[in-house]
Amino acid sequence: EKYWSPVDFYVGGAEHATRHLIYARFWHKFLFDIGAVNYDEPFNRLQNVGLILAEDGRKMSKRWGNVINPDDVVKQYGADAMRVYEMFMGPFNQPCAWSANGLVGAKRFLDKVWALQEKIDKKSSGGKIDGLVHRTIKKVTEDIEAMRFNTAIAKMMELINEMNKETSISISNFKFLISILSPFAPHICEELWKEMGEKESLALSLWPKYDEKLAKAETITVVIQINGRVRDNIEFQATEISEEAAKEAALSSETVKKYINGAEIKKVIY
Repeated sequence: EKYWSPVDFYVGGAEHATRHLIYARFWHKFLFDIGAVNYDEPFNRLQNVGLILAEDGRKMSKRWGNVINPDDVVKQYGADAMRVYEMFMGPFNQPCAWSANGLVGAKRFLDKVWALQEKIDKKSSGGKIDGLVHRTIKKVTEDIEAMRFNTAIAKMMELINEMNKETSISISNFKFLISILSPFAPHICEELWKEMGEKESLALSLWPKYDEKLAKAETITVVIQINGRVRDNIEFQATEISEEAAKEAALSSETVKKYINGAEIKKVIY
């Protein structure tokens, strides 16, 4: 009991709070009081998960005939496409409606990953895409920890689109990609890993570490809002950005000038 205790992380739906959670906590408190368990609380961390609703926006129910059978989805699109779509459809803790179109998008995304094999140049040591690769590793690493799976996938989609623009990509960058994609699409990534000549399972490999220098963005986009509405975007070199520089550039923008129209600026928030 001491070896396995306590439960590090409980993932469950908020609709079960009056059953699973309260019931589990009640019994755990009782077991603690009689000395059967060695810790006071049953779970170190709780994360609620949003419901996946039917396409009509209602909760899936046999009575309404709007239930999605996962076996049918896996048969048509594959298990990885279903996993990727479920993680991408919205924030993990918010309810989201199922969409067949979104599922097709997830399948196309994985098809693009598979097709990237054709661009691998074993002699290539990297290139201009290296920075984006390491920024993606950083973003996905942080997002998985925070359970922001949808934004992690969005960042990988951005990387794949840029890789597709290249005439060739290095094998190391491709391995980085399939390593960080593997928790979302384990089957296709395991196959690709072996295609790269790896003997040991990808599941046993170390999570890639990003290079801090390469992960730094070269440019930063500053969004200019006036009275809460976005009016302009200004690109800065990452080394040049400061509050004074941003303010000066914003006030010099012809678009911003049009909306201010000579009025007195009462408050600036950077």
